[in-house]
Amino acid sequence: MSGYSPLVILRLILLLLLSSIFDSVAASPSRTALQYRDTLIRNARLVWGLNAPIADFAAQIHHESSWKPDITNAIGAQGLAQFMPATTEWLGNLIPRLDEKTPLNPTWSIRALVHYDRWLWERVQADNSCEHMAMTLSAYNGGLGWVKRDVQLAKHQGFNILRWFGEVELVNAGRRQSAWQENRHYPRHILLTLSPRYLVWGGGMCVR
Repeated sequence: MSGYSPLVILRLILLLLLSSIFDSVAASPSRTALQYRDTLIRNARLVWGLNAPIADFAAQIHHESSWKPDITNAIGAQGLAQFMPATTEWLGNLIPRLDEKTPLNPTWSIRALVHYDRWLWERVQADNSCEHMAMTLSAYNGGLGWVKRDVQLAKHQGFNILRWFGEVELVNAGRRQSAWQENRHYPRHILLTLSPRYLVWGGGMCVR
């Protein structure tokens, strides 16, 4: 930095320090998220076991609702996990622990999310846990039926149907373009962008 005055150098150092601090804060769980940490970990381990991908579930909630438990979006999805009324009703009938059907209750919503993810996980296939979770999240966002149709089309076109990234995610079995693009963004944003922020809570399927 020869040629710069000591004052300019000091300002540059301060800017770098502040940038580092802001980046660190932005990449850490918010205070709002922290109040649900223990509930998420407890319910995830109950359903998925001690190695539950806590970071992935936290990232999913972050993406769905930004940890706002009382929101209802424009199309009627509710709560931390943004369940539509029909999904809430179906889950409540399927799983006894969810029979209260209260998506605006954060504990119910967290419990329902990890149960639904597990239900979907058991109905898709992939050749490693990262690809498996990507398939699961695609199904959560757009429906299991669409994932199965995408897989069938991918198979017909010669793609590796046991891999989501760079394979099944490239085909569209008939969704409108906006819905397809949203669905393709969903697993990537959760698993690759948001999940690393929550590794302090527990591991993820694509990052450790």
